[in-house]
Amino acid sequence: MDFSKNILETIGNTPLVKLNKIVAEIDALVLAKVETFNPGNSVKDRMAVKMIEDAEADGRLKPGGTIIEGTSGNTGMGLALVAIIKGYKLICVISDKQSKEKMDILRAVGAKVVVCPTDVEPTDPRSYYSVSKRLAEETPNSWYVNQYDNLSNSLAHYEQTGPEIWKQTDGKITHFVVGVGTGGTISGVGKYLKEKNPNIKIWGIDTYGSVFKKYHETGIFDENEIYSYITEGIGEDILPKNVDFSLIDGFTKVTDKDAAVYTRKIALEEAIFVGNSAGACIKGLLQLKEHFKPDDVVVVLFHDSGSRYVGKMFNDDWMRERGFLEENVTKAEDVIKDHIDKELIVVRTEELVSHAIERMRKYKISQIPVVDINGFVGSVDETDLFRSYVADKNVAEKPIKEVMGKPFPIVKLGTPIEEVSKLFTKENDAVLVDLQNGHHHIITKYDIIGSIK
Repeated sequence: MDFSKNILETIGNTPLVKLNKIVAEIDALVLAKVETFNPGNSVKDRMAVKMIEDAEADGRLKPGGTIIEGTSGNTGMGLALVAIIKGYKLICVISDKQSKEKMDILRAVGAKVVVCPTDVEPTDPRSYYSVSKRLAEETPNSWYVNQYDNLSNSLAHYEQTGPEIWKQTDGKITHFVVGVGTGGTISGVGKYLKEKNPNIKIWGIDTYGSVFKKYHETGIFDENEIYSYITEGIGEDILPKNVDFSLIDGFTKVTDKDAAVYTRKIALEEAIFVGNSAGACIKGLLQLKEHFKPDDVVVVLFHDSGSRYVGKMFNDDWMRERGFLEENVTKAEDVIKDHIDKELIVVRTEELVSHAIERMRKYKISQIPVVDINGFVGSVDETDLFRSYVADKNVAEKPIKEVMGKPFPIVKLGTPIEEVSKLFTKENDAVLVDLQNGHHHIITKYDIIGSIK
């Protein structure tokens, strides 16, 4: 009989799959190392086992102990599998930018999840680095994994992932492209491949808001480059010990939008349902296309499963809110189609300014059309009301007709977006759309900006 003694024995030997449509403009053979076939659905299963086994061997992790780690979710999943099989407790410290799916999955496999704010310095006591260290100090019989500086991370990929790729490509690989977070995968695989053939090029995919690319090119750790970003699993605001920059031939940066868009493209064009960093890798690969020749064999690694991003990159509303959804916005109706059923908030000429202010607060809006029995006769916006208040503190008790401005222009549903945009001026901050059923909708500057791709 052919069976595994436990789930950990199924880790590794993931398939190499030829990419076709999504890399059509690349003149080389492009193969994806699809790490979702690991039992925890990510590449992190490999190093989770290695780090725990090495810690057991040298006495850092003792029987019945508690494993503590700061993770973007995937390492936590790998650690959870090992913890279950080997009888350890697990505490995962995760940043609040990670998907809800990742947090729910970690809880489902028995981990305690502690959520920390993303947009704080690594040294901030609230950061997931700091909280992880503090919990390790406070928890009896615990071991802090520290995947960033734990060199068992890169060693796992030197011993497993690198040899697999070399064997699967029959030693013909010419380029390895991978997202860089902790640095374990790129450094471990890169070290093995370059020992086999020093001419193999190792490319890292970075994200805007991360320090890797500039540091590699200049040796400067530029804190001005550090800011919050959406892409998960790659990029850092620290320099992990696992990142061996001497093994990396170059980096290319990918925007949050491109990473999200290409994550969806991989599923739609290659039928491979993978995560956010895979999208970044494919866009980065396309940005590097001039480096590849027809006889090259390019391997790109897909880190994790798309199931962990169903509420994010694979959710139209989430994508639309961030301006990531590739929609063709050409007419007025395209701008308002997602909220066309919302009631138009208005104020009447004889109502008081205080009524308009209250409506702005309640509905979180900045412009309101003014109506009387004949229709639209004026408008008010928060800037005008503020100026009126500065000039006269009693303005709140005056009727709207005494402070209102000109009525907003009215356009038809089919009006080209270029024509709508021209109606916005210093004096006019909104446009009304005639819905042709006796009702109207409003378009603001914010709506126009949100439609820009």
